[in-house]
Amino acid sequence: MHQTLPLLRPLPPSSSTPHATSPHPTAPPRKELHPAWVVLLISLWLATVCNVPLWREVATLPGHGSLRSWGFALAFGAIVTAGNAGLLALLAWRWTLKPAAALLLVMAAFGAYFMLAFGIAIDASMLTNVLQTDVHEAGDLLGLRMLLTVAALAAPPLLWLVRTPVRRLSPIKQVAHNGLLLAGSIVVIVGSLLMVFQDFSSTMRNHTKLRYLINPLNSVYALGNVATKPLRMDNHTLVPVGRDAHLGASYAGQAKPPLLVLVLGETGRSGNFGINGYARDTTPLLSARSKELVSAGNAWSCGTSTAASVPCMFSHLGKSGYEGRSANFESLIDVLHHAGLAVLWLDNQSGCKGVCDRLGDTKTANLKDPELCAHKGECLDRIMLKDLDARLAALPAEQRQRGTVVVMHQLGSHGPAYFKRSAPDAKKFLPECASTALQECDRQQVVNAYDNSVVETDRFLDGVLQWLGRQDATAQTAMVYVADHGESLGENNIYLHGLPYSIAPDVQKHVPWITWLSPAMQARIGASTGCLQRDLRDRRVTHDHYFHSVLGLMDVQTGAYQPEQDMFTPCRDAGAAQARADGPGAATVPLPAAAMPTRKS
Repeated sequence: MHQTLPLLRPLPPSSSTPHATSPHPTAPPRKELHPAWVVLLISLWLATVCNVPLWREVATLPGHGSLRSWGFALAFGAIVTAGNAGLLALLAWRWTLKPAAALLLVMAAFGAYFMLAFGIAIDASMLTNVLQTDVHEAGDLLGLRMLLTVAALAAPPLLWLVRTPVRRLSPIKQVAHNGLLLAGSIVVIVGSLLMVFQDFSSTMRNHTKLRYLINPLNSVYALGNVATKPLRMDNHTLVPVGRDAHLGASYAGQAKPPLLVLVLGETGRSGNFGINGYARDTTPLLSARSKELVSAGNAWSCGTSTAASVPCMFSHLGKSGYEGRSANFESLIDVLHHAGLAVLWLDNQSGCKGVCDRLGDTKTANLKDPELCAHKGECLDRIMLKDLDARLAALPAEQRQRGTVVVMHQLGSHGPAYFKRSAPDAKKFLPECASTALQECDRQQVVNAYDNSVVETDRFLDGVLQWLGRQDATAQTAMVYVADHGESLGENNIYLHGLPYSIAPDVQKHVPWITWLSPAMQARIGASTGCLQRDLRDRRVTHDHYFHSVLGLMDVQTGAYQPEQDMFTPCRDAGAAQARADGPGAATVPLPAAAMPTRKS
């Protein structure tokens, strides 16, 4: 008989055999984490590491270091953490948790950098300004320091988030857990508030800036505010303003039409203009003309950013009405057009923020000059004077025969690259900060660079006045220069501009406002330079006066015009009263301009 041998099978590998060791050992799978833990850990990182600007500000509050202040800080920290957790709880679904957490981390990292570097706060106005920033302005803000800071704040949790598997829950469980997480966050916020309510309410009332530093909830709120604006305001319908506009009696039988240049300044600090009493002679050319100029020493802006101020100052609504509007209105530019005047807008900036949209092409970027456009894509403001006569000649002749308004929107002293805003031969104050990372420069170097940009503005305005002088034979000329907002140059570690108006320092709101009227224009409007110098030296004027003052200067009659908001009205009334007192046959030419008194800051 033949014996049947059993079939031999390979033995399973064991640790005792040399073949059991794999050349590529497999790492044990990472333990899945419950979504709630992801939310809590990310929220804690956001509330602590990404909120250094907030906690630095909290550390400066009165009474810091006491046991009570520590209790307040811990409760405030719990509120911020729970606020972030509540927000993430709304987004903690299978396909959205990680992307939402990653987005918040990146937003928080960028927000923390800009708040740390420039001392800014984040609100809807600041976000609007960011969204309207052009490539060149954005490029000035980029740098190695920013990239390193953002990487340090966002990279560690992002890497952890990518590598960590998240447990999948059934839809019912996910809804239940997210609901519990949201409810728990609300309970923590309410409980923490009750523990320190008296201190919290007092702090938020007296230190408003804190609410704009809660990162990234400040950016989320601002984004929501901007995104829902179309729901609160009809942007599709343009509401007409001044359709009844017509030219006043001064145009009857005029020998020469009026020619007004409106220089819309950028980032001008009134206190840094030599003509306003600044210790440095930043405006030598304007100061040499001081007897011809009216400098309003108490002038204030409508906003702290271009996006807020420019539409506001060209609006008939004034600051309070503009901020609370529910519709999109036509601007001063439209009203001048309705009256039949020629209007030209030249823009050396990132745009007119909607006020000149119906004028067509306004950019000067197509003009090239090796001397004035040394920085790629950017030109000094004097570029707007190049080929100006030809640009005016291209306007409709019939409108030019009535009168012309030219608006020149400056690049001015736009930061943080102040060193780019002046020509080499205009750099009177050295050494200057040649970096966009202003916090890395000595503060005096930052001031030097800014003051050099004011010297360049002085040259530009003098160039405008020289050009107007050459038009004297054919036009009655005038110039009004006013900046859209001011600037912080490191005071209290705050740089640039754009802080919410209620908490912004005066240097971001106190702006230069300079007016020049030719003798013919003085006679036309019945107000002398001398009277205006005396009247506007200390009288408070704001951007609310701008719309009505321009209409009054150009004698445009419309129901939208308010004479009490016309900054020239007091002197116009004084001139009329003097004429009545002098009787028939008296001279109608205004009295000679008085010298501008010297004012020291």
